[in-house]
Amino acid sequence: MSQFEGIVPAIPTPMNAEGQIAEEALRKLVEFNIKAGVHGFWVSGGTGESVLLEDEENRRVAEIVVDQGQGRVNNIIHVGAATTVRAAGLAEHAARVGAEAICCVPPFFYSRSDEEIVEHYRVVAAAADLPLFAYNLPSATRVEIDPPLMQKIQDAVPQLKGLKHSVANLSNLRAFARMGLDAFTGSCHWMLPAMTLGAVGAVDGPPSFAPELWVVIWQAYQAGELKKAEAAQDRASETVEALMRCGGGFHAMIKAALGMRLGIDCGDPRPPALPLTKEQRQALERIVDELDLPA
Repeated sequence: MSQFEGIVPAIPTPMNAEGQIAEEALRKLVEFNIKAGVHGFWVSGGTGESVLLEDEENRRVAEIVVDQGQGRVNNIIHVGAATTVRAAGLAEHAARVGAEAICCVPPFFYSRSDEEIVEHYRVVAAAADLPLFAYNLPSATRVEIDPPLMQKIQDAVPQLKGLKHSVANLSNLRAFARMGLDAFTGSCHWMLPAMTLGAVGAVDGPPSFAPELWVVIWQAYQAGELKKAEAAQDRASETVEALMRCGGGFHAMIKAALGMRLGIDCGDPRPPALPLTKEQRQALERIVDELDLPA
């Protein structure tokens, strides 16, 4: 059994009215998810708006989440940045504050050769000397880590532990699992089918709002109760689809939904993302109420 598995919410970064990190809200979000039974956190990833934060802000988020967790869960800190120097600096900091692992998107914006991508990962991993998870997110980075590229990374980076596979190609996910990597699906909609192909769990933003729904999927699958797992996956996926019907952007929606459920203010997304309109917020309030999740 891997140390890294199960439900690993990609948590958002709450903001206060001034657009700064809302530390107390972040701590409450972490505690709520831990009590619901999650196995870890994916910190400062896409859901956490890391590329819109200053490096010092990302460092502070890592410090808060690790401190609040107190060793109860595995924290995988995203250190991806456009430059190797910045990513390595964030990796070193993650190790220093006590993270269990780091994750990293490939270098983005400019087109890079396989050799450049591999060297980027080698330097970043060496800076932390922690288990490393590649973050396969081609929709944002325009770089898809396919099995041949992953093999090059695996050969050159001894710290490589696994990846978050945010791609619809589940056959590649199967290939990564066969390479001995801890492969998380990046879509909570596909958690159950992904696990049947060798995935070790799911990393995604929506489980941070209703973690107990995905915990049920995990527990049922581990117990061999496939019908129960299927029903739980249906309910979890329907919950995400319901939330998205409010019509707002993802970051604005997930922060507002969490605030409604937990009774805290998670603020707005960082610009250029827009906050929910009054009408969208009212629609989301009705949706959250109709979901009838425990307060």
